[in-house]
Amino acid sequence: MTATVGPSSTRFTVRAPHAEGVWLCLFDGDVERRVEMARSVWDWVAEVPDDLTGAHYGFRAEGTWDPPRELWFDPAKLLVDPHAVELTRAFAYDPRLSEYGVDTAALVPKAVVPGLLPDVPPAPPMFAVGGLVYEANVRGLTMLHPDVPEGLRGTVAALGHPAVIAHLQKLRVSAIELMPIVAWIDERHLPPLGLTNAWGYNPVVPMALDPRLCPGGVAELREAVAALHAAGIGVILDLVFNHTGESDIHGPVLSLRGLDNEAYAHAPDGVLINDTGTGNTLNFANEAVRALVMDSLRHFVRACGVDGFRFDLATIMARGPGFDPQAPIFAEIAADPLLADRVMIAEPWDIGPGGYQVGQFPANWLEWNDRWRDDVRRFWRGDAGVGVLATRMAGSADLFGPCADTDCRSVNFLAAHDGFTLADTLAYEHRHNHANGEDNRDGHGENFSWNNGVEGWTDDPDVLGRRDALARAMLGTLFASTGTIMLTAGDEFGRSQQGNNNAYAQDNAVTWIDWKNRDVALEDYVATLAEWRAGPSMARFPDDGQWTTLDGEAMDAGRWEDPATSGFAWEEPHSSEPARPSGITIDRASPYAGPLERPRALRSQPS
Repeated sequence: MTATVGPSSTRFTVRAPHAEGVWLCLFDGDVERRVEMARSVWDWVAEVPDDLTGAHYGFRAEGTWDPPRELWFDPAKLLVDPHAVELTRAFAYDPRLSEYGVDTAALVPKAVVPGLLPDVPPAPPMFAVGGLVYEANVRGLTMLHPDVPEGLRGTVAALGHPAVIAHLQKLRVSAIELMPIVAWIDERHLPPLGLTNAWGYNPVVPMALDPRLCPGGVAELREAVAALHAAGIGVILDLVFNHTGESDIHGPVLSLRGLDNEAYAHAPDGVLINDTGTGNTLNFANEAVRALVMDSLRHFVRACGVDGFRFDLATIMARGPGFDPQAPIFAEIAADPLLADRVMIAEPWDIGPGGYQVGQFPANWLEWNDRWRDDVRRFWRGDAGVGVLATRMAGSADLFGPCADTDCRSVNFLAAHDGFTLADTLAYEHRHNHANGEDNRDGHGENFSWNNGVEGWTDDPDVLGRRDALARAMLGTLFASTGTIMLTAGDEFGRSQQGNNNAYAQDNAVTWIDWKNRDVALEDYVATLAEWRAGPSMARFPDDGQWTTLDGEAMDAGRWEDPATSGFAWEEPHSSEPARPSGITIDRASPYAGPLERPRALRSQPS
């Protein structure tokens, strides 16, 4: 950590290799005291008498201001410690953060010198491959929960409330995956539109918790993790190591840009590389960037006890500038005693050249499988055949290799935070993102969705019946699939975003889950599927099972390739003790997907 408290002094260290001078700035309210720091190779160091636990601080760096030459030194800019773990307040965008010579001490949060917390005792991750990951936005999940006290709603502490935990247990959730809880800043186009970033995928420094979500800081996250662990539920943090909220050359100077701009990847002509679509890209060929990331991961394991991490646009982590499946960061994580056994989940793509890298991450990493999502949607929409569906349900061997003898690395999902919800996939053919202020240009144009006859809301019982039956069939497909499965919060009971498939700027009823009006019948159906899936491992797919038609005849090449084939059955081999649920049935005509022998609880007609 940058600020290290000792018996009689506090030592501050910050990296700024090209600065001509750096000051530690200590704050008592609005009163600032500057302490000149001494150079130590690429770092700057200051030793201050006394235990400064709880003190507020930042840095100022002096040097050349010449953005075309990648130099952004401006002593008027108060800079947030890249290693900060707690902040005095949230970030707020202001155009003055980008203006040379304008003092920003009143505009940016200060870092807080952390107190000492005992390490969380080491324990194996509370998650196994083949389990159910529940993706959740902290505010979206809890803001409208009627059983959570108002003072807790929208915070990490709410995750430990018995009502939230009871719902997760009902679904047999293996681990909750929290969308970013690290402090972020709004993109500069949002404030003029009266909007704010609701998702958090625009962080400034990698481990400082956002005071809006985690007002109790590290202790609050630690306690929530402990409560979830006590209930048998793991915790996975969604982290953004691909870019920062300092954006492009017109963005704010907040931290790394004003201290060590080489943290960002640049083309040979000095232009910022934008493989993320956000204006900048962190440079993982830079050892200092990897060290900061490693420090962040260790912090969340050591201080908070988290079980693993999901990496947004993870291809960036292996670039230098091209993707390398042997990138240094992979070996560094694998060799680290705190991190080697943690759950690692890659979003295996970015928007740069060669950015789509599904199947190319280390053998012990899991990967989001967007091909599973798209092919499953297309099958139930009616424009993909049974062959590709069977491939996806059996572990996507074409992407990850056979999984009869090794755990499947695919993370299968019907929907995620970006894109349509499951309910909206069946209710909207087109995106409806006008509320985002970009004239409906943002968000994916192709969602493999269909509206079942009416675009959006309807009270037509026939349309509603078709949508409900298809939702059940698609959820059955998810729970019957080999690999890890992911359910986005609210899809288990019909959550809608009114057709918005890019609701990142909707911190309101669009993204806040409506618990009072949820479809409890659908929720109960999902709970039954979860009970069926639980217990035996779904991490592997036996290669000696039997594929048959719905009439019990053996599947052959003609049937697999025939567009008219409406489904199939697969039965567990009887030669050994079953290692998973005994079989599955897929029937597009019904529609139905789920156990081979349909349990009574899954026979009821859609509500």
